[in-house]
Amino acid sequence: MNEPVIDLTEIGAVVFDTDGVVTDTARGHAAAWKHVFDAFLRGRSAPFDIRDDYLRHVDGRPRLDGIRTFLDSRGITLPEGAPDDEPGTPTVHGLGLAKDQLFMTQVEKYGVAAFPSTVALLHELRRRGARTAAVSASLHGRKLVTSAGVTHLFDLLVDGNDAALMNLPGKPDPALFLEAIRRLALPAARAGVVEAALPGIEAGRKGGFGLVVAVDRHGLLASQEAHVVVSDLGELAVRGRVLPLTS
Repeated sequence: MNEPVIDLTEIGAVVFDTDGVVTDTARGHAAAWKHVFDAFLRGRSAPFDIRDDYLRHVDGRPRLDGIRTFLDSRGITLPEGAPDDEPGTPTVHGLGLAKDQLFMTQVEKYGVAAFPSTVALLHELRRRGARTAAVSASLHGRKLVTSAGVTHLFDLLVDGNDAALMNLPGKPDPALFLEAIRRLALPAARAGVVEAALPGIEAGRKGGFGLVVAVDRHGLLASQEAHVVVSDLGELAVRGRVLPLTS
């Protein structure tokens, strides 16, 4: 792996995933998924494992894609259902709605916190002339960033609502990241991606981004796709200032 540094003579913008990178919400997502899947799996299969099932099949994917991917790993097929299914109905939409309801109840009750090291990095990047964007596959991405009080640190946000409106595929497809960079009017080669989930790390490499940083807080990612791996963004140095594009 390379030295943990963002060189702003080469990188002019940085795109941050939201859950687990900007907001300390990954544990809440994982706990909500475990609650929903364990209730569904009872009598069908082994319980949902956060260290294995969540990281391998669910983390970083759009909600419904995560359900399909996980159930496929267990050899379970469910009907798709519909967005107006009752939460907890044994359909893809029903399980997704149950998880969403449980997670948002936690958010409303306890709020959302931003990682201090991420906030410090964002301030430093912007001080040195870099542009920043937040990306989230969640329909609640904007609400989470706003609740964490860090909206002012981003030039723009691309979330699940944008993906739905534009029919953008979810990670590991790089479409969400590429849309953020398109709005920032920079080529991917001059932008960085900061991710904490395997599908997002893969998306960054597939999208041709000049720098892919993996935040491996628990030593579980073991990804060869990232250019740099850190356990916390406080380990990541910033060098130089953003230079203007030349023709």
